[in-house]
Amino acid sequence: MPFPEEESLQPLTQRWPRTSKFLLSGCAATVAELATFPLDLTKTRLQMQGEAALAKLGDGAMESAPYRGMMRTALGIVQEEGFLKLWQGVTPAIYRHVVYSGGRMVTYEHLREVVFGKSEDEHYPLWKSVIGGMMAGVIGQFLANPTDLVKVQMQMEGKRRLEGKPLRFRGVHHAFAKILAEGGIRGLWAGWIPNIQRAALVNMGDLTTYDTVKHYLVLNTALEDNIATHGLSSLCSGLVASILGTPADVIKSRIMNQPRDKQGRGLLYKSSTDCVIQAVQGEGFLSLYKGFLPSWLRMVKTGRFCFFLCFLYISLTCTLQVFFILLSDVWPHERPIHLPFKNLYCRGFFFFQPFLRIMFPFLTD
Repeated sequence: MPFPEEESLQPLTQRWPRTSKFLLSGCAATVAELATFPLDLTKTRLQMQGEAALAKLGDGAMESAPYRGMMRTALGIVQEEGFLKLWQGVTPAIYRHVVYSGGRMVTYEHLREVVFGKSEDEHYPLWKSVIGGMMAGVIGQFLANPTDLVKVQMQMEGKRRLEGKPLRFRGVHHAFAKILAEGGIRGLWAGWIPNIQRAALVNMGDLTTYDTVKHYLVLNTALEDNIATHGLSSLCSGLVASILGTPADVIKSRIMNQPRDKQGRGLLYKSSTDCVIQAVQGEGFLSLYKGFLPSWLRMVKTGRFCFFLCFLYISLTCTLQVFFILLSDVWPHERPIHLPFKNLYCRGFFFFQPFLRIMFPFLTD
């Protein structure tokens, strides 16, 4: 029979599993978003360059502007708007990642444990991981669509200022209120169809390619199951995910950023299909891959590396707490040591296991 003290030292994932997973994934996503957001901003600006549909409104400013690559776009933002403008729109982006990553995490765990389950040999097949990842990504992205909408529009505010256009929003909360007032609840989900399509394609490409490449390298080359193998696998999975997801991402960004009438209806595109047709006819097929390079770089290693650093830091903090707990038990003190995080105990790493199992499969293989 466990002692009361031992019960109080149980990891938080056993006491509040869903809540802890949601909060952990949200916190880690925030760290990764802050580190990689300039790439996301650059990607969005590239996706909007040369938008042929603007000719409908008699606006040739962006249509006639020379197309700039990733580096020139990023440097242009710094020179024309200021260095800190590389993080313009980061607040709704953090909101988006908290909702998306947390929702995807909880949904995936539920599908894995309750809906699909493991096979008879206690192995979780790849096809189940792919389907579960796609479904979790779709649900998480649908829930986070309002924050994605505000993020995209705020990322383009600096460009509007340079073109002499009035700014649409005074801040994040004003953006939510204005969109809600003009388009209602439905207006907050503008562009949700290409958004969830992108989420499904990215998760499918990432999960299938990562696992396939990793096992191929281990079985057919001299490489072992180490960081080099996982780095190459991540490189390939990010490439495939970007190839599959970039067209939907371009369409999503343009639909979300298009000007709207007083009823919240788009003035440039009637639907996702209409957006695809206008982009291909007016700019060529490769216009669907604008912003591909920063999108790939963002998917490959930076995001996972930031997630890893975040959890490594928290796990190290928990380890230090354990050290002081043990020290307080063996070292004589006149006064007891106050440890506000004593309940984390030495189960700190296991506190993060469910999240690590999804984001870093090589750590728990």
